[in-house]
Amino acid sequence: MSKGVPFAVALTGGIAAGKSAVEQRFKAHGVHVYDADQASRVVVQPGSDGLQAIVDAFGREVLDSHGRLDRPRMRARVFSDPEARKTLEAIVHPRVRQWMLEQVQVDEGPYVMLAIPLLAENIGHYRWVDRIVVVDVPETVQLQRLVLRDGMDEDLGLRILATQASRTARLGLADDVIDNSGPESALESQVAALHQRYLAMAAARC
Repeated sequence: MSKGVPFAVALTGGIAAGKSAVEQRFKAHGVHVYDADQASRVVVQPGSDGLQAIVDAFGREVLDSHGRLDRPRMRARVFSDPEARKTLEAIVHPRVRQWMLEQVQVDEGPYVMLAIPLLAENIGHYRWVDRIVVVDVPETVQLQRLVLRDGMDEDLGLRILATQASRTARLGLADDVIDNSGPESALESQVAALHQRYLAMAAARC
């Protein structure tokens, strides 16, 4: 990123890896975190061109009774139909990327964090980030958390994992790794250390 724009750190990890817990700890240090999941909701709000594009592609049956995107129904549909998933991603992802970039460009903090679950799958569009940190757990732990935490059927959990980049691919992108395979309390010291590192890197670049 050019001088005058905050140092940008991308936070990623597979589903149920614990990204939200890490995100909250960075926020506790005063870091502004812009979340791709949040962005994906913003860009398909009622009245948005994103939602209209989805309706044009999939029909009005993807809307709930209030005219909002029925996310559970949409999720079930795209995870059982790879072509439908590609169509949805082609609509949502460019709008999410634009929203994220716009937030970074106006942020006044020393550094910002972008929480991007599917970073490995879309890394070509985020070459402008300065650092990548991966929240890492074994895939067996991811599946266990999906089943126990979300009450998800194991077969659906396995299908979701299969659609995402592998653990090896994510780790291959990492500049820094946060191990979240243990108790959540173990995140505190890891996040604190990285926060200090990123502050120093941001200051050195200025």
